[in-house]
Amino acid sequence: MPITRRAMLALPLFLAIRPATAQEPLSWLPAVKRGEVVALLRHALAPGTGDPEGFRLGDCSTQRNLSPAGRDQARAIGARLRDIGLEKAGVFSSQWCRCLDTARLLDLGEVKELPALNSFFADPGRRSVQTRELDTWLAAQTSAKPRILVTHQVNITALTGIVPASGELVIVSRLSGASPRLVGTARLA
Repeated sequence: MPITRRAMLALPLFLAIRPATAQEPLSWLPAVKRGEVVALLRHALAPGTGDPEGFRLGDCSTQRNLSPAGRDQARAIGARLRDIGLEKAGVFSSQWCRCLDTARLLDLGEVKELPALNSFFADPGRRSVQTRELDTWLAAQTSAKPRILVTHQVNITALTGIVPASGELVIVSRLSGASPRLVGTARLA
């Protein structure tokens, strides 16, 4: 079977990845509450891979969306975060419907779209530029409030080397000019 151009472009991405670590204790929670670290959240369950041919931002009918189980998962993650003391957060999201829906269903605060969190799965050539934009955004955050960023597996993997499951949190420090330091991971639902 010949290797496709798309597979060859994605190869460097997959050489540096590792699965998410086993669930860490909630020792990261105080740092998230103080805004010292950021929680990256892979969108909740959305069966399939990528998006259908011709998908469009802003038109959920053209995209891969959350399943009913994914909607329940997003609500459960938000409920669990509130149960452990994270009542409100600055919530930022990719512009893809599955991420926006996940972010809204968390019910932790106003959701703001952040294009640096958009998927580059269909355009792996954007990986380095977009990852640099996200890293720059992270480093520029100065307020001491919790932040949750809802995004895609490829974005989290490019930034951290971690391959999160759907609905998994990856908690990282905010460092400019260096790879963010992994603080922990958590599966809350």
